[in-house]
Amino acid sequence: MDKSTLGSGTKNCIFYVILRDFGELYATKCMWRLARIASYFIQNRGFSFGISDVTPSNKLLEEKQKLLENGYAKCNEYILEMKKGTLQCQPGCTPEQTLEAVMLRELSSIREQAAKACFRELHPTNSALIMALSGSKGSNINISQMIACVGQQAINGKRVPNGFENRALPHFEKFSAIPAARGFVQNSFYSGLTPTEFFFHTMAGREGLVDTAVKTAETGYLQRRLVKCLEDLVVHYDGSVRNAIGEIVELIYGGDGLDPVFMEVKNKPVDLVRQLNHLRATMPDRKSTPQAAADISPVVRKILTEDQFTMSRKDFQSEIITFIEKVAQKIANVQGKYRRHPKLANEIERLTEEQIRTFMRWVNDKYNRAVTEPGTAVGAVAAQSIGEPGTQMTLKTFHFAGVASMNITQGVPRIVEIINATKTISTPIITAEIENNTSMEFARKVKARIEKTTLGEISSYIEEVYRPDDCFLVIRLDLNRIKVLGLEINAETVRYSICTSKLRIKPALVDVVGSSVITVHIDTAKHGATLNAELQRLTISIQNVVVAGLPNISRAVIAIDDAHTPATYKLCIEGAGLRDVMATFGVVGARTKSNNIWEVYNTLGIEAARTTIMTEITDVMEGHGMSVDHRHIMLLASQMTSRGEVLGITRHGLAKMRESVFNLASFEKTADHLFDAAYFGQTDAVDGVSERIILGMPASIGTGLFKLIHNHEDTALPEVEPPLFHAVSA
Repeated sequence: MDKSTLGSGTKNCIFYVILRDFGELYATKCMWRLARIASYFIQNRGFSFGISDVTPSNKLLEEKQKLLENGYAKCNEYILEMKKGTLQCQPGCTPEQTLEAVMLRELSSIREQAAKACFRELHPTNSALIMALSGSKGSNINISQMIACVGQQAINGKRVPNGFENRALPHFEKFSAIPAARGFVQNSFYSGLTPTEFFFHTMAGREGLVDTAVKTAETGYLQRRLVKCLEDLVVHYDGSVRNAIGEIVELIYGGDGLDPVFMEVKNKPVDLVRQLNHLRATMPDRKSTPQAAADISPVVRKILTEDQFTMSRKDFQSEIITFIEKVAQKIANVQGKYRRHPKLANEIERLTEEQIRTFMRWVNDKYNRAVTEPGTAVGAVAAQSIGEPGTQMTLKTFHFAGVASMNITQGVPRIVEIINATKTISTPIITAEIENNTSMEFARKVKARIEKTTLGEISSYIEEVYRPDDCFLVIRLDLNRIKVLGLEINAETVRYSICTSKLRIKPALVDVVGSSVITVHIDTAKHGATLNAELQRLTISIQNVVVAGLPNISRAVIAIDDAHTPATYKLCIEGAGLRDVMATFGVVGARTKSNNIWEVYNTLGIEAARTTIMTEITDVMEGHGMSVDHRHIMLLASQMTSRGEVLGITRHGLAKMRESVFNLASFEKTADHLFDAAYFGQTDAVDGVSERIILGMPASIGTGLFKLIHNHEDTALPEVEPPLFHAVSA
């Protein structure tokens, strides 16, 4: 038994199945028995780890040496190509960046291959191997670092940078790009590191420590803000999620009203395949006659009309019909294959009416049990479910958006950006699908329409011309370059761009001479005394005139998806301007998305912003190998957008979400809020969780949600007597 069967806290592990199907008692008993048996087994058999477990064999050392030699040779080739200038650049990268990317890829593959060789050589009784394979502790990387090769040390996701004068350590030559000089450790921990390798290794280790220290503070604060903003969201008796003052945040919790705790497989409350297998094992029903494949679907529909299923959920009905139809198809295949031997066919796959009925009853019960109970504090649970994985994320991570040159902020900083609803994010990227996505030529044309091209980039020269009676600028366009870049411009369009630019040049002063020459005169009425200075200023500033593309977009890169054949192309665009990109000819506007929530909100509206928040948070979580139930993320997105604008989970956002003084004072800037409230005579209805806790009242969540009204028909109230002082004065 290992991690795959016992599970690592996932929902398909054996204990979770026992808990869902048989209850807490059995799950506890099972864990307890297994723990005792395992401990006795280890006591009697023993499990030790020694230096012999990490000693590499001669064969392994030879293989490692070969790998290193091949890898180093390739790296040297790349460096030579770079020096000669024959290195093929990756899209959107300079030669230096390309060299770094290919070197990093090559050196990372050395470690991976060394790890594979290492695993081939290890004996099955090796303690480290047993631990890694069973999933109790450690991984392949740990073993290969101990035995084969420690590998490339990364700082900030790149190779070790140059620290002193153009080198990482004074032990290397200047501008050296060889693996050893940029933090590649070829030794293993068994063979021992050289001083330079040790230094690079400590650099990477230090980064990890600082990262962890910074991260705990960051995620702790993030979680506190989430809890403060979501704490009063509760499922009510009509299935809607409302805040303390009864405003609806979600019409039905998570879109289906089911509780994440009861989910067995991905977002479904029943693992139908396992449930059917369980039914066949516990209730073979040998006496009844099995159904023919064609009759199974009608039987299911007939059973659904029975009294016990008339009130069942719609999603249950659709799920059960699609699943049973698949099973019926399987049975039909078997019955068709063995049509001469019907008895044999029934032994392989059979389903009776009684089995179907019981199966449907079980599944229906599980669906009904999974409905969220009214009073559940779904907000607080969502805040914890998003905050807790944040503590396990690495802080500074970049990942590449399909192209090596496009860095996208990931990890905690990205989550913080989304949740704060930051207006200017660190890496805004628009992903645009193009109409003809299999043609590279078409992709290039669309890229040229989007990417900003300035006059300086497409002109051969810009010269000042002085004559006895006149002076002007001559701009010669590089027609070959325009053709290569696929730009749809000519001298006339460039003239139009110059006239409409911020330089405020009158159209009469700009002339087109031939197909590639443009002259620009200077307004003598304005600058008669300073012609020379004005001409020189114009020479520099005219180079920045945008002649093609969108002015806000500095870079667009074509991303190639090789997974399918033929390869498909899309554009990754850095910068803002979603609306302009969507309107560009050749771009599929309906399938263009941006990772900037504010931009999506301003362009497409609040619903699109809500969807973007959900997809962005999900992408970051999945990128770090964590799965958070979509209902939690949906609730967070709904709360952020429930007011009709995107509100960040900050003190400013909280002030707009709720008007409560106590709630704001209990979060941040306590004195300021209390002084303001006193000065302006604000009132607090004391509805929310924080306010009620401050004043020692029961909060309206869980059992505090409902109200009981007593009906005292038989009670007679005593007559109201006038107060004593009133009586005296009368």
